[in-house]
Amino acid sequence: MLRFYNTLSRKKEVFTPLEGDTVRMYSCGPTVYNYAHIGNLRTYIFMDLIRRTLRFEGYKIKGVMNITDVGHLMADSDDGEDKMAVAAREQKLSPWEIAEKYTKVFFEDLKKLNIGTPEIIAKATDHIPEMINYVQALEKAGFSYETSDGIYYDIAKFPRYGCLSGANLDDQLAGARVEVNSEKHHPADFALWKKADPRHIMQWDSPWGKGYPGWHIECSAMSRKYLGETFDIHSGGVDHIPIHHENEIAQNEALTGKQSVRFWMHGEFMLVNGGKMSKSLGNTYTISDLEQRGYAPLDFRFFCLNTHYRKKLNFTFEGLDAAKISRARLNAQLAEHAAGTNKIPTEKLDSYRDRFKAAIEDDMNVPLALGVLFTAIKEPKSKDIFEMANEFDCIFGLDLNAAALPKEDAAPEIPAEVKALSDERTAAKKAKNYALADELRAKINALGYSVIDIPGGVEIKKN
Repeated sequence: MLRFYNTLSRKKEVFTPLEGDTVRMYSCGPTVYNYAHIGNLRTYIFMDLIRRTLRFEGYKIKGVMNITDVGHLMADSDDGEDKMAVAAREQKLSPWEIAEKYTKVFFEDLKKLNIGTPEIIAKATDHIPEMINYVQALEKAGFSYETSDGIYYDIAKFPRYGCLSGANLDDQLAGARVEVNSEKHHPADFALWKKADPRHIMQWDSPWGKGYPGWHIECSAMSRKYLGETFDIHSGGVDHIPIHHENEIAQNEALTGKQSVRFWMHGEFMLVNGGKMSKSLGNTYTISDLEQRGYAPLDFRFFCLNTHYRKKLNFTFEGLDAAKISRARLNAQLAEHAAGTNKIPTEKLDSYRDRFKAAIEDDMNVPLALGVLFTAIKEPKSKDIFEMANEFDCIFGLDLNAAALPKEDAAPEIPAEVKALSDERTAAKKAKNYALADELRAKINALGYSVIDIPGGVEIKKN
């Protein structure tokens, strides 16, 4: 019996879909103004585990993930600039080029991490009409008011505001020392639509003049369009609970009077060396950063799987080293099982399967499920264990079947830094700058790799 922890009720609940055997699920996607860092990507591994668990239970999925390419301001208090506009100015690209660049990298990272893509990918800029209609409906229902800089949601009209986070708005008001926008009725009122300065590079015609949507209205409009007024699961990071997801509930339920989401599910924060992950601290690593340091993306996925999604995960390179070694040992042992000739009694295999299923059905206790696998591989070498491990891999997503491949058939994991140096060397040779090409070859050798010229290109090998 599958149970998920529901942030709304603050307890584990038995999960079954609202209708039939199809789960309707919305996942908060990236704001594509920069590279996703490993803290962001832990949240998408969590999203992937939900989807894998649902399929393990025999359900179909209608999943939606948004791509925020407009409307996400630098601060949750609706002040500052749009993150897309800031990135465009800093990188001397258009917002559309920024969005295309980082969306492409984001999906490449998902593929490296074996994270499945939801069935529907919804770009915010493709749904402006739906957002305008949604704001008009809230306006007609009396839940909004207009100021000189936008249309705002009046949270005083929604008594249940704070139901997800447990926030006390009276305490918020008492603690508000600085009022960013004096026209707002309450500091926690949030923008549904922002009126754009003529110089703003992303704006659309609307009943309120040219402008752009607020971040929160995007998810409400797109989830309602594709999943209906009430759907099964909404996933995201815990940082979204107090504002973004609280605001979604207020928008959704103000119009329908119905519970919009049955299960709210949130992944915990990732720390770095016991502290906050922050760009200002220089500790927001990307998957590319890890690859350049010699780690495979699946080393990071394995690292994440060893901590329950509702617990904070402290990232250290020592911890990632341990995950890399442990994953290598697991694959080595599975390779031995793949060639093993012993037979494991059916009842013993069924016992392992039952324990694995119980762990997964208990709010996705993946660390416990991994423990079942690590116990099983201590059995005498048997192809039965190898095949069972690959059954379990429908949850883990670690490509455990690759353990049985001959070493020469396994794709080499070449760090991105080495690939980049090889590309530079190729360009230098084409430009007949042979001195630079030799210098780049030496750098590649210093990193532990050799570059060999072959017909039509080069081959990179680990020394």
